[in-house]
Amino acid sequence: VVSTTLLDLYESLAGGDQPDSVRLHTTQNCVSFGKAMTLIKEKASSISNDLETIFSGIDALVKRILPLIVATIDDRSWRVRWTAASKFALVVQAFSKLDGAMDALVPAYEKLLQDPEAEVRTAATFNLSEVARTGALVSVDATTNQEVRVPVAQRLVKRVVSLTEDDSENVRAALAMVATDLAPMLGRDMTIAHLLPPMLLLLRDSTSEVRLNIISSLSMLNEVIGAELLTQSLLPAILDLAEDGKWRIRLAVIERIPLLAKQLGKEFFTDRLLSLCVGWLGDDISSIREAAAKDLQELTALLGSEWSVSNLLPRVRQVMEHSSYLRRMNAVRALSLMATAMDVYTAQWEVLPILLEMHCDPVPNVRFNVAKGLGMIGPMFNPSVYEGQIVTILELMKEDSDRDVRFFACQSSDSLCATFDKKRNDN
Repeated sequence: VVSTTLLDLYESLAGGDQPDSVRLHTTQNCVSFGKAMTLIKEKASSISNDLETIFSGIDALVKRILPLIVATIDDRSWRVRWTAASKFALVVQAFSKLDGAMDALVPAYEKLLQDPEAEVRTAATFNLSEVARTGALVSVDATTNQEVRVPVAQRLVKRVVSLTEDDSENVRAALAMVATDLAPMLGRDMTIAHLLPPMLLLLRDSTSEVRLNIISSLSMLNEVIGAELLTQSLLPAILDLAEDGKWRIRLAVIERIPLLAKQLGKEFFTDRLLSLCVGWLGDDISSIREAAAKDLQELTALLGSEWSVSNLLPRVRQVMEHSSYLRRMNAVRALSLMATAMDVYTAQWEVLPILLEMHCDPVPNVRFNVAKGLGMIGPMFNPSVYEGQIVTILELMKEDSDRDVRFFACQSSDSLCATFDKKRNDN
C-alpha cells in the first residue's frame, strides 16, 4: 500500500508544480516515513521470518524518499528550504538507522549551511550539533574515497570555520550557541585541532551577541580540553562584554558569572574577574546593580564563606564608604544576600556587625535597606544574637525620622518576632 498508493501520492504532492504551501510539508512527511520504516526494521524479526524481503522493501522505499528530501534543499522557495533546514535534525533522527541514508542526507545538510538566504543558513546552523550527534559513519567529504568512513561530527566540524566567517551575524550567533556541543563527539585532540581555532575567532567577533553566546556555551569545550587553553582568549571577550553599551548584554554576562567562576577556577576568577563583579554594584542601570548583588550571593555559595570573607567582603566594605548613596545601598543589599549563603558563624561575626553599623547612614534609602537586610538574615541566628543585637537596632530604626525607614524596620521586626516565637513554641 505504501509503495503503490501512499508514496505515489506523496511524490505528486512534493512535486515542483505544487504551491509553496503544499511543498512546505515535504520535510515533515519525510520524517514520518523515516520513523515508520525504522520501526518496521527494528521489529522485522517479530513481523515476518522473511527478513531479506522486508529489508529490501525498506531499501527500495528509502531510495524513493531520499531524493524528495534532497529536492527540498534546492527548492525555488526559500521558505521550503527554511522548513527543511529547521527540521533537518528530525530528518536525521528518523533516517540515521537506515542503510545509506546518511550518505545522502549529510551532503544535503552541508548545502543548507551554504544556502544563499541567511535565514536558511541560520536555521540549519541551529541543528548542527543534533545532526552531528548521530552515530552513523559517512565519507570524509564528497570527493574522498567512500571506503574511508568517519563519524558525522568529524565531517561537519570542517564546516565550522566557514560559518565563523558568514556575513550574517545571526548565523554566527547560532553557531556560537551550538558548535561547542561537538567537542565531546570529537575528543580532545580533534577539538584542539579543528574546533578550538574557530571558537577563538568567535570570541573576537565584532558582534556582542556572538561573543556572549560563545561564552555561555563554553562548558562543553572546557570539559573536553580544560580551562587553561581558554582563559587567555576568554578574558578579553568577557571584559569587552562587561562594558558593552547595551545593558542587556551586561546583564547576560552577569548572569553567567557563577558558571564562569566554576569553569575557570577559583584562582583565575579571583585574580581577573572579581573586581569586575563588585564594580557592577555601581552600574547606572538598576537591573544590573540588583543582578550584581545576586551574583555575589551565588559566588559566596559556590566558592565558600572563607573565600568570600577574604576576597569579597573587603571590596564590598569599600563600596559602603563610597560617596554615592546608590552604591552604598547596593552594597548593603549585596552584603545581606552574601550572608544568607554563609555559615551562621561567619555571618554573625563578619557580616552582621558591618550591617548594623550602616543603620546610621545619612541617607534613608540606605537605612531602610539595612532594616530589610536584618529581616532577611535575622532567622539565621540564635535567639541571643537576635535579642542582643538585632532587636536593639530595629527598635532604634522604628523611631527614625523617615517614614520608609520606620515602615521597613517595623516590617522586619514583626517578621523576626513571629519567626522566633514559632521557634520557641516548636521547642
